[in-house]
Amino acid sequence: MKLSKIEPESVVSESTKEPSEIATAQKIDSLEAHPTQGLVDQKKLDRILVRGVAWTAIVKWATQIATWGATLIVARLLDPSDYGLVGMAAIFLNLVTYFSEFGLGTAIVTLQDLTNDQVSQLNSLSLLLGLFGFAISAAVAYPLGLFFKAPKLPAVVVVMSIGFVAAAFRTVPYSLLQKEMRFKLLAAIEGLQAIIQAVLTLALVFLGFGYWALVLGNLSVSLTSTASTMVWRRQRFAWPRVATIRRALVYSWHIIAGRLSWYLYNDSDFFVAGRVLGQAPLGAYTLAWTLAHAPLEKLTTLVNRVTPSIFAAIQSDFPALRRYLRNITGGLALVIFPATLGMALVAKDFVHLALGSKWDGAVLPLELLALHALIRSNVILLAPVLNVVGEERFAMWNSLTTAIVLPVAFYIASQWGTGGIAAVWVVLYPFLAFPLYWRLFRRIEMSTKEYFAALWPALSGCIAMTVSVEALKRLLTPGSPLYIRFASETLVGAAVYALALVMLHRDWLSAFFRMAQTFRRHAS
Repeated sequence: MKLSKIEPESVVSESTKEPSEIATAQKIDSLEAHPTQGLVDQKKLDRILVRGVAWTAIVKWATQIATWGATLIVARLLDPSDYGLVGMAAIFLNLVTYFSEFGLGTAIVTLQDLTNDQVSQLNSLSLLLGLFGFAISAAVAYPLGLFFKAPKLPAVVVVMSIGFVAAAFRTVPYSLLQKEMRFKLLAAIEGLQAIIQAVLTLALVFLGFGYWALVLGNLSVSLTSTASTMVWRRQRFAWPRVATIRRALVYSWHIIAGRLSWYLYNDSDFFVAGRVLGQAPLGAYTLAWTLAHAPLEKLTTLVNRVTPSIFAAIQSDFPALRRYLRNITGGLALVIFPATLGMALVAKDFVHLALGSKWDGAVLPLELLALHALIRSNVILLAPVLNVVGEERFAMWNSLTTAIVLPVAFYIASQWGTGGIAAVWVVLYPFLAFPLYWRLFRRIEMSTKEYFAALWPALSGCIAMTVSVEALKRLLTPGSPLYIRFASETLVGAAVYALALVMLHRDWLSAFFRMAQTFRRHAS
């Protein structure tokens, strides 16, 4: 569910750094002092990128089975209305989250010349914003319950708002860990919070806590992440002086304005579903979003932990930016395209087999939202690159425009239920994202052909997979056991996709595996 977005960007004194981290920081300082050296050190950055993604992937996928299993068990034991109640709280809390973080984390990672005193001032500002976020949430909790006609909602909002205070302590230290490229440590923190959330939620469900299991499970994410971060990285506090940190504040304002706009359109579908359609349809839509975007969120977490630091280090080297954008986009597509399209192809059988008939309302939105996740996977890197090349204002205005158009479209489409709302993401969202492509390609001098070539291996494999799965559906008899249908469609689709890659794009795969070998050689 979109509750995973309640995770603001979130650094230990120099004396606590490990020697390897100090060396990394010195390397980055060298890149900043000698911009032309960036071309010489690209191999080092490649290794840092691959190692960072690999460590995050190892931890992420090691915990994936447990967390997915817990999600399915919890969904079977709870009702859609339980998910809907927590989803209503998330609609408001996501907004406060982005405001309370104020883009400070991105500013710290991107702006390379901030002094330690300026960082300390930003750390104090982060704490003040977190406390303010908690106070605002507590004040509006009761009116929010009246608005949604949900008397249980105020208590949920207040308890979940504790996460704002915890996250306020984490924002600056966590961002400094990113800037220092301590990706192995960040991956460990990520895995720990995922395991604790899954175990705690599952235990509370079995103990009969109902929707409170979801509430406390999500709160544990902020508490675990903050506690783990503070063990490894601390930053002192200093009273904020606007004149001293003005540049960081202006940059942060552009970032937060874009993020708040992103929140308005990204969660407006939840708002419309909850207000117009009711608690149960919202619960079905929430679960559909969670399942459809799980591969995207898991993989983007891998690159989002790593790429901001890499992009910031090479922000004036456009050939390097094009190279990283092309390779990362192609690598993500290799996994996300078949996972999301595959979910769309087998959504009905999967829901009936894994969740039962009570979740029938999630089938159509799951099919459509899975297609949206495929489309969205191509967009996620555009704004971060625009931010480091001085185009954060353009990204902000694009988000503002989208925030005006999409909520209206969701409201109009809600007359066709949750399927109509999900269809807006598939039909309208690509047109609204197009200006980001245009501006970025023009700014870093990247051709459409070059970008499309990076996507073609995944696209061609998905075309073959779709044709094979749809043909298999027509060959299987309607009376075939559900588990046979689902297993057959999944296995055939995966096999055809892999075969298409091997037959049509062997050279591309060889380059991909060479990158993996690079990690193994330099992982020590």
